[in-house]
Order: sequence, then C-alpha cells, then structure tokens
Amino acid sequence: MERFDAIIIGAGAAGMFCSALAGQAGRRVLLIDNGKKPGRKILMSGGGRCNFTNLYVEPGAYLSQNPHFCKSALARFTQWDFIDLVNKHGIAWHEKTLGQLFCDDSAQQIVDMLVDECEKGNVTFRLRSEVLSVAKDETGFTLELNGMTVGCEKLVIATGGLSMPGLGASPFGYKIAEQFGLNVLPTRAGLVPFTLHKPLLEELQVLAGVAVPSVITAENGIVFRENLLFTHRGLSGPAVLQISSYWQPGEFVSINLLPDVDLETFLNEQRNAHPNQSLKNTLAVHLPKRLVERLQQLGQIPDVSLKQLNVRDQQALISTLTDWRVQPNGTEGYRTAEVTLGGVDTNELSSRTMEARKVPGLYFIGEVMDVTGWLGGL
Repeated sequence: MERFDAIIIGAGAAGMFCSALAGQAGRRVLLIDNGKKPGRKILMSGGGRCNFTNLYVEPGAYLSQNPHFCKSALARFTQWDFIDLVNKHGIAWHEKTLGQLFCDDSAQQIVDMLVDECEKGNVTFRLRSEVLSVAKDETGFTLELNGMTVGCEKLVIATGGLSMPGLGASPFGYKIAEQFGLNVLPTRAGLVPFTLHKPLLEELQVLAGVAVPSVITAENGIVFRENLLFTHRGLSGPAVLQISSYWQPGEFVSINLLPDVDLETFLNEQRNAHPNQSLKNTLAVHLPKRLVERLQQLGQIPDVSLKQLNVRDQQALISTLTDWRVQPNGTEGYRTAEVTLGGVDTNELSSRTMEARKVPGLYFIGEVMDVTGWLGGL
C-alpha cells in the first residue's frame, strides 16, 4: 500500500489550492478526483471566464448557520493574496460590476494556474478514480480506490456540494462526515433560478429573454440590486440568483422594476409636460417595450393617456411596478444551481484549520461545508 502525508479528495478550486500549499510545504500529497480533468466547475464559471474573486470580500457575504466561522479563513488569506497569485502567473483580468474580477481570456487559465502550483509541490494526481471506502486506525486513514489501496496521515475532503450533478457532484463528502459522526445540516440549492406557478408562468413566458434592472427583497429583509431576467421557466438573473439563497418555500419576494426612478414624480412631471402622451409610451422610457406591452395586455398598465390616469390607478400602477409581489413555485434545483446551501456543520470544525474536532487528521474544505458565498466571486 502506497502512503502519503496527505490525501485530498476533490480536484476543484479548494482541493487543488490545498494540495498545492501542502505539497509546497514539503508534504507528499495525492489528489484524487472522479473526473477526467481537474477544475471542471471552474471552467463553467463566469461564462467561461471565471469570476475568480471580488474586491469587496467580507464575512457578511457568506451564508452559514455559524456566521462567524469564515472570518478566520478570510483574514488569513485575502482576495489580495489571490490576486497576487493570478498576477504572478501573468493572467490578465478586469473588473466588471460590484468588484467582480474576471479573466480577460479564459477560465482555463485559472485551472492551469492551480495545476501548475500543484506541480510545483510535486502533487500526484489520480483522476477518474472512485473512492470506494475510507477507514481510520491509529496510523491514519486507508482508502480503497478502484484499482489500488492508499494510506495517509491527513485526509482532506474537498468534494463540493450537490449543485451541477452533470459535472460529477455527489453526496460523497456528506457521507464521509456522517461516517465519522459529524453533523451534516440539511442541504438545498442556492444561487438558482426561480420557477413560477403555472398561471403566472403562462402570463410571463412571452417575456423570455427580457432583462431589467431591479431591486428584490426577501421576506427576511435581505435586499439585492441587480438585473432580473425573464425565462421560459420563470425568473433568473443575478438579482434572483442572489435572493434565492435567502428564500424559503411558500414565501413571497418583492420586486421593484424601477429602482432608479421615483415613479410618482416622473408620472406627474410627464403629465404636466405631455398630457396627451400614452401611459404605455411614457413607461417605455424606463422599461423594455415588450414588458410594458405585456403588462398592458394583462391589465396591469391602463390603456390611457397621462391626463386620463386617475389617482387610484396611478397608485395601483406604482405598487405593481415597484412592489411586485411574487410567490415562486420553487427553484430549478441542483441541476442549474451554482452552489449548495448547508452541508457539514462548521461547529464540528476548527475555523483556523478546518480539522474535524472529533476526528484528528480529517479535514473538510470548500463547498462541502455549511458556508456559501454570494454571487460574484465570493
């Protein structure tokens, strides 16, 4: 049986970065993954350009039942440290909105960077390998793989969550945690589009592809200001993905489709200046024409001129466009979710080392833990 100082299971971002650091610190490291290539989810991120970090990383942008857990890790390795690494590898990047950093070229550059860092640490890769069993004794851990048995002193689980099963996601990490007596919190899809109840979906499907700036508020008061996208299945876009992590089944969300407009003032000013102008054309100054036309067809926007718009209908219109109350039917689930909420209870882990308190030598890192960041490189 071949032995290593450390075995890391999962060749995603967390697994490769951990392997590289351990290898460069002089440890003999084996990195195992069930895929053909490392970093498959990285390649999908940021529209293929990898939103690799954010200029405004802060603990408040992470969800966990233990909200203080991530503070230590974020303080010990910051976004600036990762940017330095990206710069060292000569990867050109740019900032989009809200501090989001993307590669100028391709997400493959980030994968290549992490693989290169692993190679500098002489990390051994074993891809297309399934871990059949894990056992622990006084010498460490023994892993049965398809085709070989390996052992180690330190075992790191970096197998991620359940999102994007097409890229190999599985509950493996949760099963290992439970095997060794660690608590695993219930999981659900996060950063995921909403589906709608059939009547509303049928009304809005013709708007598929229409995007609009918005402010979306969850019932718990969490607010996100980003674009909303109408789809054939419901609602998506950055604002919806963000709020989905805070939404619970049965709850409503409030959507402001005109976050940059004082609608009452705007309508009053336009009425004084252009009393005979249609309400539809007036609203089309700030909203997509397709959206205005559909809302008028649905009776949400009166087919009148500005001078014909009475006070009651104006107040109803303002409510419709700035406090549109939607009760999602659900989400699209793990198939399209970018992250998994829940996971290994962080109260079971050291916030400094990620080591399981009950099982010396066993570590959990990355999305398998109950720590989930916002959209945008967090």
